[in-house]
Amino acid sequence: MSVLNHRIRDFYDRSTPLWLDTWGEQMHHGYYGANGRRQVNHRQAQLDMIDALLEWGLAPTEGVDRFLDAGCGVGGSSRYLARNYPRAEGLGVTLSPIQAHRGNGYNRQAGLSDRLNIIAKDVYELTPENAGTFDLIWSMESAEHMEDKERLFRLFHHLLRPGGRLLMATWCHRPEPPDLLPSEQYTLKKICNLYHLPPMVSIPELEQAAVRGGLQQVRTDDWSPAVEPFWGAVIRSGLDPRNWPGLIRAGMGTIKGAWAMKYMRRGYASGTVRYAVLSATK
Repeated sequence: MSVLNHRIRDFYDRSTPLWLDTWGEQMHHGYYGANGRRQVNHRQAQLDMIDALLEWGLAPTEGVDRFLDAGCGVGGSSRYLARNYPRAEGLGVTLSPIQAHRGNGYNRQAGLSDRLNIIAKDVYELTPENAGTFDLIWSMESAEHMEDKERLFRLFHHLLRPGGRLLMATWCHRPEPPDLLPSEQYTLKKICNLYHLPPMVSIPELEQAAVRGGLQQVRTDDWSPAVEPFWGAVIRSGLDPRNWPGLIRAGMGTIKGAWAMKYMRRGYASGTVRYAVLSATK
């Protein structure tokens, strides 16, 4: 396992219990309508994000018999997909053993353990036995942890069956030119250091990597306005004294991650950080 993956695994091993206590099983942005102005409960907004991405990127006629949730956290999206496609079998993959353990517990509670399994494994280790077997690959805010985007898309191309679909939501930075200003570079560097990310790419660079990775019908969109309100809610939860004991128990790495929230909010406000969605087929 690479040094970066060790840091990612340790970060989520430590921070996941706090997130679950504060926010529940969905570990991603919420969706607040295309312009970000829809008033909705923040946990409901996280479920709305899943629905919005499915509606945007997957035709109702596209069946799903087997899906991969690549970078699944505790499997919140996986369980949502399993309920949405009641005949489908799913596999969730996370670097964090804590997340895999907690996720499989949720699977049992939901009566889904016969169709859904979560494993602690590097997604790159899924081949060759899983080559060409997935109708749908779901990547919800995990691709930002992957440094070589073209290699990641080649992996997804390899894992998809012919005609299979990739749906991705991930963090990016604004397109260039113009070049990123020193203040923008500083904000991005802080986010990447505190959240254990390699340097971000722009949405056009993400799309180009998908094409070079062999995927077809690649399309992207920028949903930054739709998700920006989520960070205000996350910051307010971090300032709630009821959550401080859990934050302290989680350790310095999680505390530093909480500190990164202000840079995320600054990044969205300045237009430096962008929220990309991508759909593609094999």
